[in-house]
Amino acid sequence: MGTAFVLMKTKAGRDREVYLSLMQLPEVIEVHALYGEYDLLAMIEADSTTHLTSILIERFRLVEGVKTTQTLIAVNY
Repeated sequence: MGTAFVLMKTKAGRDREVYLSLMQLPEVIEVHALYGEYDLLAMIEADSTTHLTSILIERFRLVEGVKTTQTLIAVNY
């Protein structure tokens, strides 16, 4: 199982729209609005790191209103 946290900056005034779009994706576990440098934080889970990568490339990049992302992939000790 792969887990990632994605920090996002959205285009001005588009944070709620992006939030709602992300909540429609089945792999998205949580989305939080933030104050500070980033506008949103999403937690996603996938069966494998390959699936995780495809979600990030094929789905997150297509969400209208996303300006930039910072992806943090979680690892287990």
